[in-house]
Amino acid sequence: MNKTKAPQISTLEAVIVLLVVLGIMSAGVIGWGLSPQVPVLLAMGVVTAWAMLRGFPWSAVNAGIKEGIDKGIVPIFIFILIGAMISTWIAAGTIPTLMVIGFKIINIQWFLPSVFIVCTLVGAAVGSAFTVTSTVGIAFFGMGVTMNLNPALVAGAIISGGIFGDKLSPLSETNNLASAVVDTDLFTHIKHILWSTLPAGLISLGLFAMLGHSNTETSLAKINQTVAVLNGHFSISALALLPIVLVFICAGFKMPAIPTMLLNIFISAGLILFEQPELSLAKLTAIINTGFVSKTGNTSVDTLLSRGGIVSMMSMVALIVVTLSLGGLLVKFGLINQIMTPVAKHLNSDGKLVLAGVLTCIGVNVFVGEQFLSIILPGRAFRQAFNDGGLSGNALGRVLEDGGTVINYLVPWGVGGVFLTTTLGVPTVQYLPFVFFSLLCPVISVISGFTGVGMAHLNQRTAVKTKHVTATEV
Repeated sequence: MNKTKAPQISTLEAVIVLLVVLGIMSAGVIGWGLSPQVPVLLAMGVVTAWAMLRGFPWSAVNAGIKEGIDKGIVPIFIFILIGAMISTWIAAGTIPTLMVIGFKIINIQWFLPSVFIVCTLVGAAVGSAFTVTSTVGIAFFGMGVTMNLNPALVAGAIISGGIFGDKLSPLSETNNLASAVVDTDLFTHIKHILWSTLPAGLISLGLFAMLGHSNTETSLAKINQTVAVLNGHFSISALALLPIVLVFICAGFKMPAIPTMLLNIFISAGLILFEQPELSLAKLTAIINTGFVSKTGNTSVDTLLSRGGIVSMMSMVALIVVTLSLGGLLVKFGLINQIMTPVAKHLNSDGKLVLAGVLTCIGVNVFVGEQFLSIILPGRAFRQAFNDGGLSGNALGRVLEDGGTVINYLVPWGVGGVFLTTTLGVPTVQYLPFVFFSLLCPVISVISGFTGVGMAHLNQRTAVKTKHVTATEV
């Protein structure tokens, strides 16, 4: 049987379609302040209409949607579990206890740098910026708001620290993925990305130290009031810290995220029943499903601690589904590769290779919205170009992390951006300017490419030319 050939797409056509998609999403989300679901859905409709006009069969549209969503099934399930974990951690007193302890041991004058350091350490231990933000991050966010600090600035410190720690951890999924894509040892990969992550981390720490000041007298009064409310309405005890200790234990045994969270939710639920034996099973189920509702009478505390639950993640799940569907279509129709591949073949210096690689990773994040694909697609497209230019896989791995992994959290319709906005309640466009770590990494990486500082080369600097051997020559 003769198979129908897919329509040939020119680079110019691919650029036009992608610019239209970007225009729709950025105008809707950033320009008009709309929730991202509808602009992304509209962009998906435009791409589908274009595909139909260009002669792509409907089966290709279906396949693109399915392949796109398939990449997000596991993250979606993890986010649902995180919603349940947040509500049980609040009800069990875990997050309130962290807040009370934090108020006692953290110097108000150095609050933001302290938050950045602690989130870095926790991120390095558990290997997940998502876990950091949804656990200790919520506690720190509540503390920062109590101290009258800018919520977007506090979110920036939490997110920056979580991502920095993630990049230092051998447990990080993105570290493992990037090292696998470029075929290098995991610890060698982590060692090499320190050339950009350490400077970005140190500069971020300095910036948070400069910006994190508040009115001490006003903050102390509000802190004392908040601590009194927390002590009076929640179980504040060492036992309440059991769930977070369990996270570190599971990380130590390298237990995957899903069983770790399921176990944590089960233990937290048991702790709730132990502390509140009068609580019915129906009410416990409601906490897990629809979230915890704080009823202390203090508006600030009730606003901060009424959150979580499976239902709270449904809006985010809807956005992830439509975003990944759009990304699947862009990949299926060859629009992404049509731009990446020609670019990768026409770069003749280290600086140009690194700059193109970083921009491509950022572009995939913007158009596809998925962290893993921002590593995989540019990794495949640029691997031969880096090799031909005399750059090792470690150099490419660093580009994938600096332009791919860390940027996903800054895209309003990206998986990371949507998750953080849902978890902390701060719109992506508001916290974006303060996630210094993510903003600095690609800049430092590009500077490194043009200066040669920290760049990993092959044993021979000269370009490795690939010789194509035909069957006749053999």
